[in-house]
Amino acid sequence: MTEFSVWAPDAERVRLRLAGDTDHEMRAAADGWWRVEVPDAGLDYSFLLNDDETPLPDPRSPWQPAGVHGPSRRYDHAEFAWSDSAWTGRQLPGSILYELHIGTFTPEGTFDAAIDRLDYLVSLGVDLIELLPINAFNGEHNWGYDGVCWYAPHEPYGGPDGLKRFVDAAHARGLGVILDVVYNHFGPSGAYAPRFGPYLADQSNSWGRSINLDGPHSDEVRRYIIDSVLMWLRDYHVDGLRLDAVHALHDSRAVPILEELAVSVESLSTHLGRPLSLIAESDLNDPRVITPREAGGFGLHAQWNDDAHHALHTLLTGERQGYYGDFGSLETLSDVLTGGFFHAGTWSSFRNRHHGRPVDPRVPGHRFVAYLQNHDQIGNRATGDRISASLSPSLLRVGAVLLLTAPFTPMLFMGEEWAASTPWQFFTSHPEPELASAVRTGRRREFAAHGWPEGDVPDPQDPQTFVRSRLDWAELDKPEHREMLSFYQRLIGLRRSLPDLSDPRLNAVSVQHGDQFLVMRRGDTLVVANLAGRGQGVSLPGVARRVLLATGEGVTVMRDRIQLPAETAAIVAL
Repeated sequence: MTEFSVWAPDAERVRLRLAGDTDHEMRAAADGWWRVEVPDAGLDYSFLLNDDETPLPDPRSPWQPAGVHGPSRRYDHAEFAWSDSAWTGRQLPGSILYELHIGTFTPEGTFDAAIDRLDYLVSLGVDLIELLPINAFNGEHNWGYDGVCWYAPHEPYGGPDGLKRFVDAAHARGLGVILDVVYNHFGPSGAYAPRFGPYLADQSNSWGRSINLDGPHSDEVRRYIIDSVLMWLRDYHVDGLRLDAVHALHDSRAVPILEELAVSVESLSTHLGRPLSLIAESDLNDPRVITPREAGGFGLHAQWNDDAHHALHTLLTGERQGYYGDFGSLETLSDVLTGGFFHAGTWSSFRNRHHGRPVDPRVPGHRFVAYLQNHDQIGNRATGDRISASLSPSLLRVGAVLLLTAPFTPMLFMGEEWAASTPWQFFTSHPEPELASAVRTGRRREFAAHGWPEGDVPDPQDPQTFVRSRLDWAELDKPEHREMLSFYQRLIGLRRSLPDLSDPRLNAVSVQHGDQFLVMRRGDTLVVANLAGRGQGVSLPGVARRVLLATGEGVTVMRDRIQLPAETAAIVAL
């Protein structure tokens, strides 16, 4: 016998429909769950609510082989033959993350094709692969933030077995895997869960209706999220999750959902005997997100740090529009390197109010994920241009040094390490004409308001927008790209070999700066950067023994002074 169950607290009647079989009436329990046992059940199934004859997929469907509008398919996690029994995990502190999108990382755009590139990532020196969302969504290709099935991997990527093969292969090479997951909204097409119960709140966020985390019946909605989190970590053996836009989780309960997740994941980690990481994306600049529960925080392990990105990006590019307005000075970067946040109870001209809260100096820097580029900071530009499209190779190297020697957990975006010339553009493949038109029009209006001609904004629905965003691996055959990759490999190798460069203590970092130069002290190691378009000498807080790495030729050291050519950085041992 096989039992099927579904939560539908307000339904008066629920039926199970099996492929090629008659419908089966389900029985309701007081907790809102409906159940039925059937003999010799097939693989595909769906539910019918009340007297509506429309078959609906399971809100907890593990597999949607016919797409998000099709029937669900049963999946037995125990049938997959894992080979990673010796895997003991990969902790976040000390690691380097690599963010990639399965659909554009390779020409094939599948989990299996990405496996063929894992040895390359090992040679680069990264530790954890962060996959953009892989939950099932409507259409073939998408960034992934329109997912509607929170338990099912996207079928065109390879479905459940494909994801498991990828994780298993990564572990065999010593690489951990982190999934980007979205629990703050459902995508616009194929979101059937709200038909079954009160999954949605009255409030809205930037992407639509918020999730019901604190209203009537919210206990089961929260359980829906927690069970999804535990499933990825337990059944798919992934090593951590990046929680998208937690600031959009409207939650007024005394124990917030983030803390509940931290408690549940800690318990699972203890049981499995390997580290499991929860990383938040939050624009609140609220240290409570990453403060341990024992100290009154939510207990997550890390959060993305946009302040670090903005401080680096504005210095390197000179851009000051929008939310970059308060950044761009060496003082700003110094504040971030020594304090974690720049907006720490300070005035934000973009928000027209004060923003953030100071970080306790005892908080380790590895709880902040920092980056020069990520999918948002590239893809939410009008044309999806990377910084390699506007910066010189010399400044790109300076930026890489500042990122990979900071006291944070560094993250690279796919192709960044070879200065990929391919853009990362916003792409969708909504099959519904009305939705496709709305997305296209909304994207163009958004950037027209910022002065971009509509014709310059790529059409998200144009298949070529997706094709343009694929990495071009043939670029590695070109000298300029090979040289950049070689530099990143040497820089990452140096970071790994020097304890000073991975030391996460914010209160052990000291920074001095002057006319377009910066000196960051990391123990007995100095990081010196000249951002000027001219060479200049910089005084050092100590006598230099030798240059460990330089971004270009012509760096000379004279006891307590270093001469740097234009747009050059050096790492120096005292």
